[in-house]
Amino acid sequence: MSQEQNGKTEEAGTQTEVVVKAKRRQHPAEYKLRILREVDECKGKGEVGALLRREGLYSSLVSKWREQREHGSLTGLSGHRRGPKVDANAVEIARLQRENKRLQEKLERAELIIDVQKKVARLLGVPLTDNSLSEDS
Repeated sequence: MSQEQNGKTEEAGTQTEVVVKAKRRQHPAEYKLRILREVDECKGKGEVGALLRREGLYSSLVSKWREQREHGSLTGLSGHRRGPKVDANAVEIARLQRENKRLQEKLERAELIIDVQKKVARLLGVPLTDNSLSEDS
């Protein structure tokens, strides 16, 4: 089961490579602030590059952290939560939807009762006028 390619002999089926999926790194706010302080302290040529290589960071990421620090967004310095955002008005919206449904059902019952009253009035021969309805109310 050997194959020969370019003068090398390999066993067929033994060459398997498992690639580990890269995990997204999350940096705490203290780490970000420490790195920003170190970058600000760098004076010499190439010091910032050496710092970024040592920490395994990109300059664009440090620039983004710097903007967040200048805007004072402390939440920006800590990681962002992923997933659906929690709506602050969700409870109120749900309550109003339940109330709306209840009132619609009540209106349907009232309209049904009015229709029955009209049919009964027609069967009894009692004329219905708008004035008689408004006076009884």
